Amino acid sequence: MSVRNTHYGAAEIARAMQSCHSVFFIGIGGISMAALAELSLSRGLRTGGSDRTQSALTARLQTLGVEVFAGHDAAQIRGYDAVVYTVAISEDNPEYCAAQAMGKPLFSRADYLGYLMTDFSERIGISGMHGKSTCTAMCTSILLAATDPTVMCGAQLPALENSSCRVGTARTHFLFEACEYMDSFLDFNPTLAVILNVDMDHVDYFHSMEQIRASFLGFANRTGEGGRLLYNADDAETCRTVAAFTGECHSFGLQAGAEFRAEHVLVEGGTVSFDLYRNETRLTSVSLRAVGRHNVYNALAAAGAAILCGISPEAVALGLSQYRGLHRRMEYRGTLASGAVVYDDYAHHPDEIRATLAGAREMGFARVLCAYQPHTFSRTAGLLDAFSKSFADADRVYFADVYAAREENIYGVTSQTLADRVGAAALYCGDFDSVVKTISAEAQNGDLVLVMGAGDIYKVFDLLGV
Repeated sequence: MSVRNTHYGAAEIARAMQSCHSVFFIGIGGISMAALAELSLSRGLRTGGSDRTQSALTARLQTLGVEVFAGHDAAQIRGYDAVVYTVAISEDNPEYCAAQAMGKPLFSRADYLGYLMTDFSERIGISGMHGKSTCTAMCTSILLAATDPTVMCGAQLPALENSSCRVGTARTHFLFEACEYMDSFLDFNPTLAVILNVDMDHVDYFHSMEQIRASFLGFANRTGEGGRLLYNADDAETCRTVAAFTGECHSFGLQAGAEFRAEHVLVEGGTVSFDLYRNETRLTSVSLRAVGRHNVYNALAAAGAAILCGISPEAVALGLSQYRGLHRRMEYRGTLASGAVVYDDYAHHPDEIRATLAGAREMGFARVLCAYQPHTFSRTAGLLDAFSKSFADADRVYFADVYAAREENIYGVTSQTLADRVGAAALYCGDFDSVVKTISAEAQNGDLVLVMGAGDIYKVFDLLGV
């Protein structure tokens, strides 16, 4: 069983950290944990951590001077004053248990992040069930064109030399991705909360839309006195969620009435362009390299957030023009011997799959072939009907086995179940070798092969040779 978030809050953590000169991260190889380690190091704290798997992220931390241990051992935390953990660890993790036994200050990732961000005057939190990383990446590009931001994203960005974070020298703009899973974002302290969309997901934790709406409203309320909210006026669930928010509200969307609005939208191949309006005033023209109409919303949210934090429309246009995507979000991987072009995407929710495939369809390929690995049994079972309807824009779908993550299959659902529901275009392949063998046999010149999922399906790229 995973451990829970702590909820000490920034003030109590600040008091505890006054006597701490070093911090240890359990699960330091994760995207967010690695970013927290780097930010802690920049504050002059001796920093270390452990992870079962060594990676490019842990190697980068080592070059910065972070002590990284392979595997988990209670002895490794003894030289550190405070310990931060990811909720992905189990309750019997030896370092977690040792920290409790030794009485060391022990904080969850989200709680510690909520503390660190309070050093900054403008704290922009990007939330939503879908699009958080992309919107954060777009907003990063804008801020980099105008200021010296500190950034924490949920994916690696080319603009940050393939890091997921950036530590600025100023203490003004702190941009962060706000994850809703297990209500982690309720420990954050944004001055501007952005809500991209509200939907059912994480069905192992969220059991109703009422619970989800309450969580996102809680995140908006974390802005406190003087805080602001920027929300998607075109998303019905988001509008229902924020109706009870009593603070300063701003909106974005395509429909009349949205404060930040896109007009004259043009989606052409791998590019998106539109005119950016604030109410009835045209601010600038936007052009960015991004696949799919859904990225208009991501760009609108990023632009609106930046403008509300004092960034000029000119910097918004420049920053979005310099946006070059991020890791595993419609990322080009290469070309097969057959001439088929291969892309990688992280989509793992029905709405994300539908939007990504719709964007892929607009790229002009003869066929769209999708290799998909479902992520967790609970999500697959809980959203099975929606999943079965989300692959309509694919000419062929190859299903790999479900990525279990933290779960056992107590739900009686498999990838074969999903393939049967999708219908004639779908084929259950099972392991990655079978997926690759089938793609290699069927993909032709003029096809787009889209490898999709949030698990470890990226391993097929080595097998495909791209």
